[in-house]
Amino acid sequence: MKKALSIFAMALLLVSCGPKKKEVQLIPTENFNTEVDGKKVSLYTLHNGFLTMQVTNYGGRVVALWMPDNRGSFEDIVLGYDRIEKYLNNEGERYLGAVVGRCANRISNAKFTLNDVEYQLTKNDGENTLHGGLTGADKRVWDVVSVNDSVIKMHTVFADGEDGFPGNLDVNMSYTLTHDNQFVIRYAATTDAPTLCNLSHHSFFNLKGEGNGTILDHELQINSRYMTTIDEHILTTGKFSGVKNTPFDFREKHRIGDNIGADDEQLRNAKGYDHNWIIDKSDPKAYAWNATLTEPVSGREMQVWSDQVGMQFYSGNFFNGKAIGKCGKPLKYREGLALETQFFPDAINHEALAPTPILNPGEEYHQLCIYKFSVKPKEKK
Repeated sequence: MKKALSIFAMALLLVSCGPKKKEVQLIPTENFNTEVDGKKVSLYTLHNGFLTMQVTNYGGRVVALWMPDNRGSFEDIVLGYDRIEKYLNNEGERYLGAVVGRCANRISNAKFTLNDVEYQLTKNDGENTLHGGLTGADKRVWDVVSVNDSVIKMHTVFADGEDGFPGNLDVNMSYTLTHDNQFVIRYAATTDAPTLCNLSHHSFFNLKGEGNGTILDHELQINSRYMTTIDEHILTTGKFSGVKNTPFDFREKHRIGDNIGADDEQLRNAKGYDHNWIIDKSDPKAYAWNATLTEPVSGREMQVWSDQVGMQFYSGNFFNGKAIGKCGKPLKYREGLALETQFFPDAINHEALAPTPILNPGEEYHQLCIYKFSVKPKEKK
């Protein structure tokens, strides 16, 4: 009897000493209550029972996104800050969780020609324009049109001449958490003059949870046979390149870190992955699977679907550990990655990179981007 009690006590001790399941930890709303340029900023919480997301209308940023692992333990799988001041006075990565535009990615030499008129843009990436310029979509306070437990709708207008772009661009955007664990992003835009419109989402994901280590052991699969090549300034050359027998071949799922250190000119140019993949599909406007990201230990998995022609994969090559994230830990080198659906980078300056992101009066820009989340069961030993 004593032996049985002893075994029972030991079992209780092992259970009590085992890893505890982590629960969702919401950021207090008051951490984001402020005004920027006379407009109210706040923090909003969406949930569907599986995912819990916190969003601020400053830059349309996803501040936190909680999901469980294969033990039922929750982690916040996007990088971000726990108060608005850190976004307003940011000393680290600018685009954490934000919508980017009005023209995502890089525009070479910060200029383009449209209908025989040359437009000079603001420079915020050396001699180039990145993600819309100095006051892009991530730097503005979006108007919250409506919000409920699972949907937030936002609106903004980019003024004619802002950052050098022509036309008043009227944009509506919505974030939805669906009952089947999808994070759905919809964009719609119109203009009163010919302009560029190429919006994208820029959350940095780590399926282990923010601050829990590298993304190099995440497994990635990309639905692509070709990529657009870049030069030493990370600018598109206007040429395509096949991924077969290169470090950019993710047609079969494998670890991100398997080939990131290869002796390859394209990798050296970007100091890792910061390239656009051309999504395999017969119709450029078709909605299609882009990629699948898996963290094998936790079982967390994320699929990316969109109706865009390209997807930028950025492996967090410029995080330096100086900025401290929500979890109180530094945001370190390659501890977050972005998967951004969009038009091809700098397409306006390269005839070969069709379709171009030109939007004319009377036309409507639409984009659908979906991140689908699931958990793979723990493998039995």
